[in-house]
Amino acid sequence: MLKHSTKITLRAFTALLILTIIWGYNWVVMKSALQYAGPFQFAALRTFLGALVLFVVIYFTKRPLALKEFPTMLVLGILQTIGFTGLLIWALVEGGAGKTAVLTYTMPFWVMLFAWPMLGEKVQGWQWLAVVSAVFGMVLIFDPLHIKADGFSMFLAICSGVSWALSAIISKKLHQRSPNLDLLNLTAWPMLLGSVPMLAIAFIVPAPPIQWTGYFIGAVLFNVILSGALAWLLWLYALQRLPAGVASMASMLAPVIGVIAAWIQLNEVPNTFELIGMLLIALALVQISVITMRKHQPVDCAQGQE
Repeated sequence: MLKHSTKITLRAFTALLILTIIWGYNWVVMKSALQYAGPFQFAALRTFLGALVLFVVIYFTKRPLALKEFPTMLVLGILQTIGFTGLLIWALVEGGAGKTAVLTYTMPFWVMLFAWPMLGEKVQGWQWLAVVSAVFGMVLIFDPLHIKADGFSMFLAICSGVSWALSAIISKKLHQRSPNLDLLNLTAWPMLLGSVPMLAIAFIVPAPPIQWTGYFIGAVLFNVILSGALAWLLWLYALQRLPAGVASMASMLAPVIGVIAAWIQLNEVPNTFELIGMLLIALALVQISVITMRKHQPVDCAQGQE
């Protein structure tokens, strides 16, 4: 019995490792794909097709298809699809993949701050160390005394993390109100609803025609199938067999993989200040994850995950 349990746990960690590699490397894929399409064109393709694939997965896994809590689902769609995905892909136009990944993944830090007024969860004790660490990390990456050409993209990346955090808090409130909502349903419907205005933005904002190269088609498929449907199935598999806090903390490896992959493949070498800033943000994320696990309140890292 013990051996069987160990095998199940090992498979769950393997699933978690695979999806973390997919989500981490996808930052390089998205950055490279923007050579062939505008940011909003790519975001619209990724979210609309991704939503359709998720509905196919829902159908074949016999999960509930019905749309419930429409107003909240629409708000989540706008925050996750336009606010999170749209802004992060826009940030990648001028910003480095690694730096954008780290700044976007400040999400748990913003969740902790917004949970104070929105959920009544005060920042206490060791959480303040995470706050100070994250703030100093962002200041070092921004380097306000020497604003660079990618300053606006860094701002967009942080806004993306803020939007992701707001969607996580709203998701938590929705779960408290409707605890039986299926996680995949809660992902697919906001993505589909949010992709409609994203498609409109893609048509309205001027951009060169999409170059349907082999790489671009591969990047779209990577985002829709691997980073979308497959990663979500792996996430659900791991979540059912591991503590939610452990799964959420392990997913924090994604920006680390993003930084390393961008360093190797795109030659994005962080300077000393940026590297220290990234390490401080990573430290803050670890602190938040450990505190969350002790409280048994999983940070909703997967909602809108990259």
